[in-house]
Amino acid sequence: MAIFDLLELPAATPRFAPVVGLDLGEKTIGVAVSDASWMIASPLELIRKTKFTDDVKTLFKLMASREAGAIVIGLPINMDGTEGTRCQSCRAFARNLLRIKDIPIAFWDERLSSAAVNRFLINEADTTRARRAELVDKMAAAYILQGALERLRDARSKL
Repeated sequence: MAIFDLLELPAATPRFAPVVGLDLGEKTIGVAVSDASWMIASPLELIRKTKFTDDVKTLFKLMASREAGAIVIGLPINMDGTEGTRCQSCRAFARNLLRIKDIPIAFWDERLSSAAVNRFLINEADTTRARRAELVDKMAAAYILQGALERLRDARSKL
């Protein structure tokens, strides 16, 4: 497979296969998964980074357990719309993933996803700082994936 534009992802993904969303951090990978109808994204797991091959093995094991057929990776675009070194790192992660497994991948603008999740956890869920640190990356992955799913739904409704 290859890296697709988000709107091309449904055609490249097996029907009724959930999608995994990733929030790539420096020390962790937040993982979320959609339902089979691509309506709802749910936080799934937090992978603490060690070696790339070990991280990917864990990711693919999670994907296999959910029968996921594609990946949406959050792309940390700068507020001015430019791409910095973190975007390059996310794109490199995707290219390296494709060397190991042939799977459709798309990117989704993740600007402010962690900030939105932190705000929710502080204001609505009243979570402690330690608990927020544990939750924020996988919830950010769900936030990213939900945004991508909603964009796909909007595109389908306009057809």
